[in-house]
Amino acid sequence: MNKTPHANRLHIGIFGNRNAGKSSLFNAIIGQDIAVVSEVEGTTTDPVIKAMELIPFGPVVWIDTAGLDDVGILGSLRVEKTKKMLERTDFALYVMDGTQPDLKGYEQMKGIFKRFNIPYMLIVNKKDAMSEDSIKKLECIEDEKHFVSTMEMRDIHTLNSKLMEKLRAIEDEEVLVGDLLPYGSTVVLVVPIDSEAPKGRIILPQVQIIRDCLDHGIKCHVVRDTELTDALSELSRVDLVITDSQAFKEVSKLVPESIPLTGFSILFSRQKGDLKKLLSGIEALKSLKSGSRVLISETCTHNHSHEDIGRVKIPRLIHNHLHSDIQIDFSMGHDFPHDLSKYDLVIHCGACMVNRKTMLYRIDQSHEAEVPITNYGLTLAHFSGILDRSIEILKDRI
Repeated sequence: MNKTPHANRLHIGIFGNRNAGKSSLFNAIIGQDIAVVSEVEGTTTDPVIKAMELIPFGPVVWIDTAGLDDVGILGSLRVEKTKKMLERTDFALYVMDGTQPDLKGYEQMKGIFKRFNIPYMLIVNKKDAMSEDSIKKLECIEDEKHFVSTMEMRDIHTLNSKLMEKLRAIEDEEVLVGDLLPYGSTVVLVVPIDSEAPKGRIILPQVQIIRDCLDHGIKCHVVRDTELTDALSELSRVDLVITDSQAFKEVSKLVPESIPLTGFSILFSRQKGDLKKLLSGIEALKSLKSGSRVLISETCTHNHSHEDIGRVKIPRLIHNHLHSDIQIDFSMGHDFPHDLSKYDLVIHCGACMVNRKTMLYRIDQSHEAEVPITNYGLTLAHFSGILDRSIEILKDRI
């Protein structure tokens, strides 16, 4: 489980004011001194991210953040970084200093959690130092409160147990292939080997599809596009072919119409996002005009080559098939713009490197700005003329 990608782990964010004990709690739960702890306010300046196994729940990612009450110019920047973490937080712990409870700050943060659809727990820290007046002051909070001292491992173990109960309630994740085909089905994965493919390994989306097939008792065959015809003739039955999006056009010619065909990116658009909304973005793609502006967003960071899908291939298709003067901007990693109003369309990658929470937030952000959004796989399928075919197997689940 230590090799589970961050994108497949629940992300737990720790929020609260300066010196509330967020980093102490972070270290106590993890069992390591990862975050710097000090009595000086504002010790944590940037989010600290740590992947770990929360036994017996499973793999998670912890995010320790700077204080929400930080001040000054740099303090404001740190608070913005903290709030940016909300975009990828699946579950939040709000840590309150029990000796100086900030009820107003907690109520404000509750509203933010609700706006981001983030379930949360209230942790009242420093219980060993709390006075009767401090305890009485918290009586007005109707939410469930968990009193802890980070010096007491018994408190930490109890908190972990309570936390795992909450996490199990939100753990259910969409599958990739397992609900599309019955047990015992046969799938062929087409994996082109080009300069974008890392030497000696296959990329994350392909690994995750293979694992999903194994989890659901689906037989999986992996071939290059150059061996696809032989594979199809040798297998007595093929229930689905899944291809890398950039090979859609060539693979579609090789796969008989009787065999369903889709792409890795399209399957991830369903698991990680909202396929219906992403499909509506294709209509906006068709309507792009001279002078339109498009944002291409990719969540992983890597060097670029002449075969890069986001930086080279999709822009070339847009300029060749639509208008040569359409302006295209790019964003990488977690640098997704807050202001999308200047764009006519967002084209997002398959989101294999981020969690579902992040992708759903970006889709919602786009729709709030009334900017259509689609993704790489749907875009390439559209330009290849096989969009309808590539989503046929998903039509009952859109």
